[in-house]
Amino acid sequence: MARVHNLLERVARQQSTLLMGIVNVTPNSFYDGGRYEAPEAGRQRVVQLLAEGADILDIGAESSKPGAPRVSIVSVDTASPSVAEAALERGAHIINDVTCLSDPELASVVARHDAYLILSHARAHQSEMAGFSEWPDDDYSDVVADVLRDLDAARAVAEQHGVRPEHIWYDPGLGFSKNARHTIDLLSRTAELVASGSVVVVGASRKSFIRTLHESAPEERLGGTLAASLWAARAGAQVLRVHDVAALRQALLVEAALLEAQGTPNGPPSYVSPSSRRGTRAPR
Repeated sequence: MARVHNLLERVARQQSTLLMGIVNVTPNSFYDGGRYEAPEAGRQRVVQLLAEGADILDIGAESSKPGAPRVSIVSVDTASPSVAEAALERGAHIINDVTCLSDPELASVVARHDAYLILSHARAHQSEMAGFSEWPDDDYSDVVADVLRDLDAARAVAEQHGVRPEHIWYDPGLGFSKNARHTIDLLSRTAELVASGSVVVVGASRKSFIRTLHESAPEERLGGTLAASLWAARAGAQVLRVHDVAALRQALLVEAALLEAQGTPNGPPSYVSPSSRRGTRAPR
């Protein structure tokens, strides 16, 4: 446990970029639904992601695609206090709440276990979205300012319920209660999110905003995923949530080597893996 907390605190001090590998065990996720639903398939996916270099595993059992119904789940990626309690009792270290703390009791559970809380921005459950990247354009006057205001409000509630400030991370919620323009604006201004002082988690993997730029199915969006993730890392995002850990890790290492060869001074590192088990670091 101490090793895990040291790693997470290192990220909080902006000394590392972590790769969060996605393990969906729901039958209807937008990209890999059903692929890892069986227990053995899920276990094999975990082994694969660890081998590829994932620093964090994000286990999700409730689809967040537009129109997906609410379901009872057992997952670290949850808005349910009882599910969070069970997950943390079994060794989870982070609770990822995609409802921007719609239930404050979730924060009390996180605080009781001295765990970490990812506040993922959303203004409604995904069942209220008409389709991928479909959301009223005028719901935000300035999407970055509005998202930060909502996240700050959720942070205040979390702190009131005992969550340590340094244990609260921000995820702008790309595609959650947002259309493609909102998502692209948020990504382009990642540095402003980072300036909030919170660890920033960016999950652009395979998302539908890519399709609005280049007509493609989810399985054909690796290029867009890499471009968006590289951009977010260079802007200072400390955690990148992706399906394709090996590809992104490779892209980050190559970019870091090129920047080092160019002598690019200062600026946030594109990738510094905190895990010595792989024996690989981006050139500094």
